[in-house]
Amino acid sequence: MDRSEVSDLSFEWRVAEGLTPYPDAIAAMQARVAAIHAGRAGDCVWLVEHPPLYTAGTSAQAGDLVDPGRFPTFDAGRGGQWTYHGPGQRTGYVMLDLTRAHGQVKPRDVRSYVHALEEWLIRALDRFNVKGERRQGRVGIWVADGAHGTEAKIGAIGVRVTKWVSWHGVALNVEPNLAHFGGIVPCGVVEHGVTSLAALGLPVTMAEADAALLGAWAEVFGDA
Repeated sequence: MDRSEVSDLSFEWRVAEGLTPYPDAIAAMQARVAAIHAGRAGDCVWLVEHPPLYTAGTSAQAGDLVDPGRFPTFDAGRGGQWTYHGPGQRTGYVMLDLTRAHGQVKPRDVRSYVHALEEWLIRALDRFNVKGERRQGRVGIWVADGAHGTEAKIGAIGVRVTKWVSWHGVALNVEPNLAHFGGIVPCGVVEHGVTSLAALGLPVTMAEADAALLGAWAEVFGDA
């Protein structure tokens, strides 16, 4: 069961209890997107955790599914390539009417919207003194390890827009099993790994991560 955390006539912030099956999430998003487009519902951010699974975006390459029998796989229909979802990872599904402005997001401007999603994750990470960064030519949010000259991905972004209503969204690695990413080439990037807040030595709870996401959302999108 979901509990509504913050809601009004125009915006709803929801947090799902337990693990949400991926097909249920897709169906719920499709219904909400249709309702927003029809003017029967307001915008919504829905935070979930999924059972372990892999999803393929519209640019996914079959060869990047390294271990196809490891977890269930789904054709997500969003942009991007292969992504892992699982316990300990906070997935944020963002359903917004993009015909109007949302804080930093300009109307009918998908690039502005994606940039704002990146900024949302960067500002949420900043609350834990983690410097999340963009990388030219690579989707998602990255954390640099200056001592070893390496970097790893801590946040993924994959979006879809239907009739100017957004769905899908972001995934933040709080404390997932990072070994589960080994069944795919995450987002088609082979030369860099993945990390999490826990792997960075930060024992952040999911509730604390949610609070950081909520506060950062208000700064970037202004809806809450």
